[in-house]
Amino acid sequence: MADYKDKDLYEDDELDYKEEYENDEPTPESDLQKTLKGYRSIIIALVAVMGLLTVQHFRLTSDIKEQFRIERDTLNSQISGLITEIDHINLRNDSVSNELRAHIAIERDKADSLMTRLKKERNINREKLRQYEKELGTLRTIMRRYVHQIDSLNTLNKRLADENVTIRQKVASETSRANIAEERAQEMANKIKLGSIVKARAITLGAYNTGGTNVTRASRASKFRTDLTLTANELTIPGKRNIYVRIVGPDGAVLSGGADCIMEFEGDVISYSAEREVDYDNKDLDVSIFFNYLDIIPGLYKAEIYMDGYLIGESELALR
Repeated sequence: MADYKDKDLYEDDELDYKEEYENDEPTPESDLQKTLKGYRSIIIALVAVMGLLTVQHFRLTSDIKEQFRIERDTLNSQISGLITEIDHINLRNDSVSNELRAHIAIERDKADSLMTRLKKERNINREKLRQYEKELGTLRTIMRRYVHQIDSLNTLNKRLADENVTIRQKVASETSRANIAEERAQEMANKIKLGSIVKARAITLGAYNTGGTNVTRASRASKFRTDLTLTANELTIPGKRNIYVRIVGPDGAVLSGGADCIMEFEGDVISYSAEREVDYDNKDLDVSIFFNYLDIIPGLYKAEIYMDGYLIGESELALR
């Protein structure tokens, strides 16, 4: 009986050991699940990595596009600035030749074309940007050469203008000096001319009868005699001189010596009564001039003396 119980106890212990042992060993189903779980984790990790890479790639692409956009805008501004400079060159330089203006116009058209192509560019990349920058650099180099030519021309024109101003100032100065000298010479000539006029003094007008006696009654008079002295003058030229006597009657009319007795005075042609030629040698010279006239009437008579185109003296006579 006791043996039987011990046997049952032994069998129970063995059964418990087997159950415990069997629970500790992995089963085929648990390994598959673990494998699937491992793959699942790897896939999830790969998806996460791919998602992260995709986000980073998108961000990088966006950053590159933004950078290209900024560079394109900057390049566009530079082209616009170049066009403004070209227009400014044409406006501020009137002395630019037509040929040079034509060349500048060609470069401006190229700059306009470059800006238009850049604005229309959709798929911009670094290579295209570098190509546009290269074209812009070429335009700038050409324009710098033109600007240098214009500056050289402006410098030359300014120098010529300054020289022209200097020459004009010198000419004006010399002209002014010449005018002043001419005015002084003319003034001196006038003074000499005025100083060279021979004056007459001691002028007397008398009436005489046929016998040569001085009378005071008009009814007895048959001629007039004018006596004068030409004063000495060293400034005048010596030589032959014509002295003209112009006798004005009481009625204001000139007692003319005939139709041929005319002379010029201050631009007018006037008649005179008598004349005489004398030889003047710059010394005092006494002169008498006779004028025969039959129709002498009472009244006041005036004798005017002319020589070398000047009125050199006057005298009056009253007859009864």
